[in-house]
Amino acid sequence: MTRPKRNRLFHWLAHNLSSEVFLMRLGQVEGIVARVLSLAMIVVVIVTIMDLGVVLFQSLMHPDAAGFFNTTLTEIFGLFLSVLIALEILENITAYMRQHVVQVELVIATALVAVGRKLIILDLEKVSGVSLIGLSSAILALAVSYLIVRNVHR
Repeated sequence: MTRPKRNRLFHWLAHNLSSEVFLMRLGQVEGIVARVLSLAMIVVVIVTIMDLGVVLFQSLMHPDAAGFFNTTLTEIFGLFLSVLIALEILENITAYMRQHVVQVELVIATALVAVGRKLIILDLEKVSGVSLIGLSSAILALAVSYLIVRNVHR
């Protein structure tokens, strides 16, 4: 590389890596990533709602021999909560795009819904006691964390 080209490259790097320009570029990348994630979550919400509709329709048209309330209802609740979790994640991304701050209270609430979903769809006949203790510990830790963060924000 010739000396003038090297000097121009060095000048360009020095200018673009300066604090203000670098932070501006970083903010632009964060914005693009947040928009892509938002679009992806919208697709996830739409697909999950369509899946919920298909399961509901099939369940109502062809009731299961094991009983609607034993298997299908649990699956339907799981899909409903999946939609809510996806909406919460979309809200997390949207809040980040608006304020450029991760809202810890919202993240913990989303985690609580996700763990609650796991508990609702859990097949107790197939789960060990240790797994139940771990799940209950996670719920307790998230609930206490949520209360602490909520009280601090007041």
